Amino acid sequence: MTTLVERTPLALRSGPRETWAAVLALARFEARRLLLSLPVLVAFALYLTWIVWHTHDSYDGFPALQDADRDTQSTPLLIGLSVLLTVNLAVLRSRRLDTERHFAVLVITPWRRTLAHLLSLLPVVLLTAVCVGLQFGWEALKPGAVGHGSPGELLVGPLTVLLFGALGVLLARVLKSPFTGPLLVVFLLFFLVLGVSPGGEDAGTRWLTPVVGDSSADSLPSDLLGRPAAWHAVYLLGLGLAIGALALLAGGGRRVRSLYAVLGATVALTLVGAVAQAGGEPASLTAARERATLDPEQKCVRHGESTYCAHPEWESRTGTWAEVVDEVSGLAGGTAHDQPLLVRQRIEARYGPNADAAIAPSDTAHEVTVGTRWGGARVPEFSSGVAAVLVAGTERAGGELCDGRVVTVMWLSLGWQDRPVDQLRLVRLDDSDTGSAIVLAPTSPLSMSAGQTDVVRELLGRPRAEVTAQVKRNWTELTSPGLTTARAAELLGVRGTTEKDGCEE
Repeated sequence: MTTLVERTPLALRSGPRETWAAVLALARFEARRLLLSLPVLVAFALYLTWIVWHTHDSYDGFPALQDADRDTQSTPLLIGLSVLLTVNLAVLRSRRLDTERHFAVLVITPWRRTLAHLLSLLPVVLLTAVCVGLQFGWEALKPGAVGHGSPGELLVGPLTVLLFGALGVLLARVLKSPFTGPLLVVFLLFFLVLGVSPGGEDAGTRWLTPVVGDSSADSLPSDLLGRPAAWHAVYLLGLGLAIGALALLAGGGRRVRSLYAVLGATVALTLVGAVAQAGGEPASLTAARERATLDPEQKCVRHGESTYCAHPEWESRTGTWAEVVDEVSGLAGGTAHDQPLLVRQRIEARYGPNADAAIAPSDTAHEVTVGTRWGGARVPEFSSGVAAVLVAGTERAGGELCDGRVVTVMWLSLGWQDRPVDQLRLVRLDDSDTGSAIVLAPTSPLSMSAGQTDVVRELLGRPRAEVTAQVKRNWTELTSPGLTTARAAELLGVRGTTEKDGCEE
C-alpha cells in the first residue's frame, strides 16, 4: 500500500504590501494616541473654549471677513506646540522604554516608522481645520458680516500644526533627548506667542514666521490688503513637507533615493513660496489704495432724505447707518430736523493694513464720515459725528466746538439710545461719565468740560420726550456760536451750573 503525500504549496508573501499595511496600522495607532494625549486634549479644550468665548461677541456682531480669517491663525499655535511636544515624545518612546531592539524583528524599517509618525499628524491637522472652519463660519453667519475671507489665510492654522508636528518628529530623530521638545516649546512660546519676530517689521523677513498679523484698528476692502496669503500658505506647506522629508532621511531613509527627490521638490516649493511672498506690493496696489483714499468708486443709495455712499463690500450697512441718522435727526429742531445729509464711508488705505492713520474732517457742508468698523463704541461715535454736523454745519467746525453747543451735540448723539449713560461712557476716551474728557468721533474728536458732562448726564436721566421738547423749542439759541454752558443748562432746565464758557476751561 502506497501513501501519497502532497506537498502544500508555500504561501506567497507580498513584502511591500504587508510593509505599507503595517505603516498605516502604526500610523492609525499613533494618531489615536496623539489625539487622546493629555497635552493635545487640553489644547483643543482651550481652543474650543476660546472660540466660543471670543466669537460670541467678536467685532460687536459686525465682522469684516477679511479680518476674521486672520483671527483664526494665532490660537492654533497652542495646538501646534502641544502636538510638537507629544509627537516628539512618541517617537522617543521606544528609547525611553528600552524597546527599540524589539522593532528589529518587525517588517517596518526605521524610516517607515518615522513615516507612520508623520502620517499620524494628519487627523489632528484636519481637526484643527474643522475648528478654524467653525470659528470663521460662525463669523460669516452673523447678520452684520461683510467682506470676503481668504482660503490662504484660513489654511495658516492647520499648516502651522503640520509644521510644528513635523518639526517634533525631526528633532526626535536628530537630537534623541526627551528634553529637546520641551525646550523648543519654550523657545517658540517666546518668539511666537509673545510676538517677538527675528525679522521685525521688514516686509520680506516677517513673512518667514508662521503667523503674520496686522495691527490696524480699521478694516480695509479685501482687495486692498495686499497680503500674500496664498503664497504664504504654499511656503508653510512646503516647509512642513521639507521638514518631514528631512525626518525620513534622518530616521534611516538615506539609502532610499526617492526620498531625496521628495526633499528636493519640497525645498523648491518652500523657496517658491518664500520668494513670492517677499516680493513686495505692486504699483497697481499702491495706486488702488490711493484712489480708495482720495477718490473712491462708491455706490450711493438714498434712505429717506439722506444719501449714503459706501465701498462695495459695505453697501449692506447703509440701512443701519440710516437708522442712526434718523434717530439723531428726530431729536433735532429747526431746519436740522429735516436736513438731508451725505454720509460717506471714508478710509485711509495708503499705508496698508498694518498702520493706523487719522481721517481728516470734511469741509463739505452736511457731509458725515463713517468708518469701516461698526457696533459697540462705533455707533455713538458715528452719532456724535452726525450730531456735530447738524449743529455746526461741517465736520471740521463740529470738531472745533467747545462752548455750550457741546451739550446740544451730546444730547442729540445719545438721547435716543436705550442706555444713554452707558453709551456716554463708551464714547469717551477715558470711559467715564464725570469730569472733562475727549469724545471720540469718526474724524476729529470733541472735547467735553466737567460742567458740560454734568449737564448732559442729568439730561440723559430725564424723560426723553421732555428734553426733546425743550431742545426743539430753544433750538436756535442752543446752536448759536458763543453759547455758554450755563446758558445751555438754563434753557434745558438744569440748575446749579455756573460754567460760563467751556472754551476757556
